[in-house]
Amino acid sequence: MGPATPPLLEVGRVVKPHGLQGEVNVKLITDRDERLAPGTVLHTGDGTLEVVASRPHQAGFLVTFGGVVDREGAEALRGVTLLAPPLDDPDALWVHQLIGADVVDVEGGAHGRVMAVEANPASDLLVLESGALVPLVFVVERSAAQVVIDPPAGLFD
Repeated sequence: MGPATPPLLEVGRVVKPHGLQGEVNVKLITDRDERLAPGTVLHTGDGTLEVVASRPHQAGFLVTFGGVVDREGAEALRGVTLLAPPLDDPDALWVHQLIGADVVDVEGGAHGRVMAVEANPASDLLVLESGALVPLVFVVERSAAQVVIDPPAGLFD
């Protein structure tokens, strides 16, 4: 058996068509706009789409996908979720790598496992088994199996 295929991550979605030439408005849910670089292949529930061109537009991007040449083709993509494999960036903290990690504080106290990561305007939140929420700004170290936090007094009270 070869190496395991990494899971596909949601990176954005098609919001709506733009104009008559097949362009669509895409909203990324990542700050990595290279996800829309020409030549990039994105996955959907129905196959793949190759980015031919993209450019920033308002709060998103206008994107042309290969084979989508008119408004009708663009309309067919409305609401489509765009998926891609994880990026290989050792300096980045990826949400999918946090799920299931044990959370300990800098003194070694155990706080359970990360069940989810919740988006929040001020700071994304680790959702622990206990239901406790820990802002990512308190994460000081992360490995594949453990997240070390330096929480303020009273966070778990």
